[in-house]
Amino acid sequence: MVILISAVGSTGKTVMAQKLLEKYHIPYLSIDHLKMGIYRGYNNCGFTPLSSTEVIAEKLWPIIKGIIKTNIENNQHIILEGCYLLPQHLAELEKPYMEKVIPVYFGFSSNYIKTNFMSKILAFRDAVETRNYPEERTIAEIIQEHENFKQMCEKYDMRYFEINQDYEQEMNVIYSYFEIEKSRIEGLMIP
Repeated sequence: MVILISAVGSTGKTVMAQKLLEKYHIPYLSIDHLKMGIYRGYNNCGFTPLSSTEVIAEKLWPIIKGIIKTNIENNQHIILEGCYLLPQHLAELEKPYMEKVIPVYFGFSSNYIKTNFMSKILAFRDAVETRNYPEERTIAEIIQEHENFKQMCEKYDMRYFEINQDYEQEMNVIYSYFEIEKSRIEGLMIP
């Protein structure tokens, strides 16, 4: 089983991965760490940390796809989290693999961003990972990023969860979804 968590930056992907690690005892891999490992270890990797999400995602996808397939083929479990796990790439995965993937895409509504930008989004942006740089995106840019991401998920028929008002309560809906999907996949794995 592969749990895949993707969203725009500063939405709580890493916190979610950490909670799932603690609950299910399944390791997780931050795609940001994979990105930086490749960037620092390979001079001609084709991107820099400042490249667009799409450019980095395109370069990383063959490796991520290999990780997904290898874990499924070996009946192993992993949680992958990061903004570079784009819906169009996951849509390429063959059905036998896709049946054992729990993809979760989520983001904030425009209203949530406007209401909670300073008090919750910026205040908790380094809850797990330390970010030693200031937020440079404007509220308008973040709203547009979330809307674009939501539209991409809809285009590729990937389930998208939108946080509208109560972060904790609405995230619990996603955790319930994990439980349902985990049970479904465990049913597939019974010999």
